Amino acid sequence: MPLLAILIILSIGTGCVSKKKFDTLAQEKFKLQLEKTQCDSSLANQTRKANSLSSQVDLLKIDTAKIGAELRKTQRNFTQLDKSYNQLLTNSANEAANLSRDLKRKEEELGKLEGNLNASRLQVEALNKNLKEREKRVAELEKVLADKEQATKELNDKVNKALLGFKGKDLTVEVKNGKVYVSLSEQLLFKSGKYDVDTKGQDAIKKLAVVLKENADISVEVEGHTDDVPLVPGSTIKDNWDLGALRATSIIKILTNEGVSGARLSANSRGEFSPLDPARNAEARTKNRRTEIILTPKLDELFKILGN
Repeated sequence: MPLLAILIILSIGTGCVSKKKFDTLAQEKFKLQLEKTQCDSSLANQTRKANSLSSQVDLLKIDTAKIGAELRKTQRNFTQLDKSYNQLLTNSANEAANLSRDLKRKEEELGKLEGNLNASRLQVEALNKNLKEREKRVAELEKVLADKEQATKELNDKVNKALLGFKGKDLTVEVKNGKVYVSLSEQLLFKSGKYDVDTKGQDAIKKLAVVLKENADISVEVEGHTDDVPLVPGSTIKDNWDLGALRATSIIKILTNEGVSGARLSANSRGEFSPLDPARNAEARTKNRRTEIILTPKLDELFKILGN
């Protein structure tokens, strides 16, 4: 009920009211109206504020819902990332363990390879040292062989010069296998079936003895060769083996009588088993009946090198 109506009713109910009271009431009314206006204004302001706050609350609710959705999404992503991270850690740990095992194995293999490398290096060093020693020996050997070849050549020249007057079909001098072969026919040295050296043959042997005495480092081997015709039965010589040996020995005796050291000499019989011509005719047999004097430069130095 309005305040003015209340006052009127109160004034009717109490009879006539004095002007002073009326004024007082009017003032109170104005004051109350002013307060009411202020309250209405304040209420309106509060209402606006409340509406604004309500709008803000609605916006906050919307934002909260969005934030909640984003939070839940973020939590799901976090959970997934955490799971992936843990899986990655597990995989990394396994991979690290595998890598550690591989590294250990590689280190062991590397250690073995280094050991093999060191062994190979030592072997190479030993081989290089051995190679140098062998190269030195080869050089020494080549020098000895060259010296021997030169000595053989010089010996061949000296023998050819010494036996120049006897050369022909009855006497030949040649170098074979690093040796000087002096081949003397039976016609030059012996009568058929005999082993005593003829005068002309003795002259040839004596001239050869001069060369041998001048070259004390030459070893001498005398080989007696016959044809394939058996000796006449009843002869003091048993067979071709004996004949070859006796003829070689006769040459040795002449050489020793001429001053050649017997320590350098050896006599052998080859009988009929080393023919120059295998044909079985008079010409071949004449060629095969011979005595060969084989002159060899001493090979002590060569044997020493080979022995080492």
